[in-house]
Formats: sequence, C-alpha cells, structure tokens
Amino acid sequence: MAPIPTSPQQPDDSTEAYLGLTADDAERQARARGWTTVRSLPPGSIITLEYLAGRLNFEVDGGTVTRCWAG
Repeated sequence: MAPIPTSPQQPDDSTEAYLGLTADDAERQARARGWTTVRSLPPGSIITLEYLAGRLNFEVDGGTVTRCWAG
C-alpha cells in the first residue's frame, strides 16, 4: 500500500506582521521566512478558494498590504 502523503509544513509566521508593509517588502519578507508562493491581489479580486500549503496571500491597496492570509 502506498504511504499516506503528508502536507508540507507552513512557516511559523504571523500574517499580521505583513499589514502596512509595501507589497515588495512584504513579498521579500515572506520568501525569507519560508513561504514558497506569495500572491498579491487587488481589493475585491475574485479568486478560487483552494487551499495551497506554503502560499501567502496579500490584498494590496495603493501599494500597501491591507489584508494577509495563508493558503
């Protein structure tokens, strides 16, 4: 029987730490902290809701991160 796959670990990081940063600074910091995928979105973007371990999402308004969530 094949082994049960395990989900990759996410960085132990607070999403609150990215609020107020510029999009570029937030992405640099996220990659340095181990996030494998970083996605910046404008406010109100329509996105799929699939969860991707290791992904950090930013909502960016006027060049500043206003919302941040994992997955």
